[in-house]
Amino acid sequence: MENVEVDLGERSYEIKIGTGLLANLDQYLVEAGIKTGTKLLVITDKRVKQLYGEDIEFSLTQSNFEFRLTAVPEGEGSKSLEMAQKLYDEAVDFGLERNSVIVAFGGGVVGDLAGFIAATYMRGISLVQVPTTLLAQVDSSVGGKVAVNHNAGKNLIGAFYQPETVIIDLEVLTTLDERDIKSGLAEIIKYGVIWDQDFFEYLKTNSEAIKNLDFEILTKIIQRSCQIKAEVVAKDEKEEGLRVILNYGHTIGHAVEALAGYGEYRHGEAVAIGMVSAVKLAHKLEMVTENEVQKQIELISSLDLPITFNSLELDDIIAKTKQDKKVQDGRVRYILPNRIGEVEVVSGISEKLIIEVLKEQCQEGLGCT
Repeated sequence: MENVEVDLGERSYEIKIGTGLLANLDQYLVEAGIKTGTKLLVITDKRVKQLYGEDIEFSLTQSNFEFRLTAVPEGEGSKSLEMAQKLYDEAVDFGLERNSVIVAFGGGVVGDLAGFIAATYMRGISLVQVPTTLLAQVDSSVGGKVAVNHNAGKNLIGAFYQPETVIIDLEVLTTLDERDIKSGLAEIIKYGVIWDQDFFEYLKTNSEAIKNLDFEILTKIIQRSCQIKAEVVAKDEKEEGLRVILNYGHTIGHAVEALAGYGEYRHGEAVAIGMVSAVKLAHKLEMVTENEVQKQIELISSLDLPITFNSLELDDIIAKTKQDKKVQDGRVRYILPNRIGEVEVVSGISEKLIIEVLKEQCQEGLGCT
């Protein structure tokens, strides 16, 4: 098992990464300081409950935790204030108290939703993240961002709220479909671009092993991804400066994801498209060379992620970016690379230039105007 420390002073916590960790979930909760007998509301989705519900129940019973397992429907539709209200009702019915714990057991939707409940119920109770998708393991479960969606945009209603621990079991990845694995790989590529050129090269070298779910390689890339995010979060927990670089590829990506209808593109697929937009913008602004553009596109493509999109109005994409959470003083801020391993925040980019890039990414004859 590998460990990564998220250094946030009194709110520091450990990320545990390995295989077979779910079988000993109760022990890891105790190691994180949660007393046996504590009430746990385990929030999951219906598919994960079907796959692992009995295993979780057996593990928690071993240490005499008082728990309830509740499942929400799969998909972004569950990340809403309406679903939050149902979970608050569940928490009240179960009798959760200030010393109780919310366990987020699922992918990014469950992690964000359950984390939002933990952050707001009784002004905040303890949270444990047990991510079951690659995307959640390397991104949403680490760093303390929790939220629900609003009609105007993704994750607009939320908080910064750190967990007590994060428990990552690689074996759950074997039950994911191929698209969900690829979705997580996009965020992993992101870490190489924004922070670590050697890591980017490691991904290139090992792309086939990664696609074949080589656990040894996956452990290394998950650990390094978590380390990078932990380093950034430790320097800027509440996104007052540096942490914004973690949104590389997300400005266009979130717009594509929302406009296509959540589910048409997985989050990571949309981010992959957004990363291509970002590096192409950087090239047009003479920040990176054509060679660096091609390196990113080649790695994204080698991991079977999309680099183009279809059937979207380009003006709608521009309009959607203006609802992005990184907008400051009415100006959309883009995270753009200076080179592989380093990015900066750029605002004031002309819409004409952005449209130019989007036209290059739009597949011919598929409805982009």
